[in-house]
Amino acid sequence: MYKLGICGHFGTGQNLVDGQSIKTNIFKNEVGRILGNEQIKTLDTHKWKKNPLLLLVNSISLFFSCEKVAILPGQNGLKVILPFFLFLSRVFKKEVHYIVIGGWLPDFLQKNNKFLKYIKKIKSIHVESHSMIRKLNEAGIDNVFYMPNIKRLNYLSEEQLVYEHQIPYKLCTFSRVIKEKGIENAIDAVTSVNNKFKKKIYTLDIYGPIDESYKQEFAKVMENVDDSINYKGVISYDNTVSILKDYYLLLFPTYYSGEGFAGTLLDSLASGVPIIASDWRYNSEIVKDGVTGFVYSVNKPQEMITILENIIDNPHSVISMKRNCLREYKKYDPTHVVQSFLNIIYEGAL
Repeated sequence: MYKLGICGHFGTGQNLVDGQSIKTNIFKNEVGRILGNEQIKTLDTHKWKKNPLLLLVNSISLFFSCEKVAILPGQNGLKVILPFFLFLSRVFKKEVHYIVIGGWLPDFLQKNNKFLKYIKKIKSIHVESHSMIRKLNEAGIDNVFYMPNIKRLNYLSEEQLVYEHQIPYKLCTFSRVIKEKGIENAIDAVTSVNNKFKKKIYTLDIYGPIDESYKQEFAKVMENVDDSINYKGVISYDNTVSILKDYYLLLFPTYYSGEGFAGTLLDSLASGVPIIASDWRYNSEIVKDGVTGFVYSVNKPQEMITILENIIDNPHSVISMKRNCLREYKKYDPTHVVQSFLNIIYEGAL
């Protein structure tokens, strides 16, 4: 009998760099560190629609052979996985525990009220922010616990921090490249400051996979920028610190509807790179304004421009945050976070 079955979008054999697949694989790896990989059984939902019968058989096998089951479905997968797995939990008398990826669940339940009855039957729900806990509690869901995003990164020591920066200051974005991640806002902000001062004050490097639906639009955007803006491709999630550490600031002007605890914020903190972030969703819980970065109103993107202009006269305001970033990252130690999860679902009896 396995200790824990894990069902999620692993993308086995694929080179997937989306947040859902990354978090699912990281979670499985961290559970394996604690319980031992031989105590885990996984079920990959990648392209399950091509063979739903296989999903059915593997799901039954998961419940039959595991003490408890953890699920990490996306928004679409939840509609299928949740009712089906609750049915299996009754048949096999096994608990289902739900790890939420992103910040979309409270809004989803408002629009899809019928799923409330299913959510309330789950043994435990683990979300990425305290704000989500409050929203779910207000909806009558009480079995909710805080589980921040995690990444096991080779974070810098304070001695490795890069303090030497000069004009043009290097900025970057590090996320899926789609309009709702604020990519164009970041480009506009850098371009605006450079135009105002009639020199290259900042450069912007854009990292991340380009969303298929945005490829043509992004190509047109890039045709109209100067050489201060560059697209730098995709970096594997375990190689981020070595790339990001040389940047002055990371820009995260997101207004993406499903945003939760974005992994890119962990990458930046582990690299000792302060962040300029919108106050969208749960960003202000993670980016401490004036401590690990700057937070501005998502409804006032011009505030990002103001922040960048103010920094020119006070570059030390950024440099002084670097140590704070490293200390903040250590609060999200993967072993501690996953051990807390296991303590909850096993009620300390591991």
